[in-house]
Amino acid sequence: MAPADLDAILNIEQASFSVPWQREHFEHEMAAPHSFPFVAESSGSIVGYVCLMSLFEEAQILDIAVAPQQRGKGIAQLLMDHAVAVAREKKAEVLALEVRSTNSSAITLYERCGFVRTGVREKYYEGRDDAVLMEKCLR
Repeated sequence: MAPADLDAILNIEQASFSVPWQREHFEHEMAAPHSFPFVAESSGSIVGYVCLMSLFEEAQILDIAVAPQQRGKGIAQLLMDHAVAVAREKKAEVLALEVRSTNSSAITLYERCGFVRTGVREKYYEGRDDAVLMEKCLR
């Protein structure tokens, strides 16, 4: 991920989330020493991205999205595979994430990737929807 990618990333973010990250969130991730944000490209266009943080034995996926018109093509799986590889490279033992409980397609993807449900944060999203906590053991 680079500053020149931000307009495309923000378009995907706004199309994907009811409370999207702002430009400053992505700028912070690009500058943070323990953050590893990256994009997926197709034909020279950004079609998805993931923001991974890895510190000591734990890594966390902070944000991941694929452009609506590109969904169902395996891009999210490629992003997840890359996030797992980077987390392992950084010596993380666990990769964690949280997902809106109503996002069944994301939950299905994460379970296919080997994540298991570890808990729930009630009414985490906008005071309405629960967050499902998920982890994948990397050892």
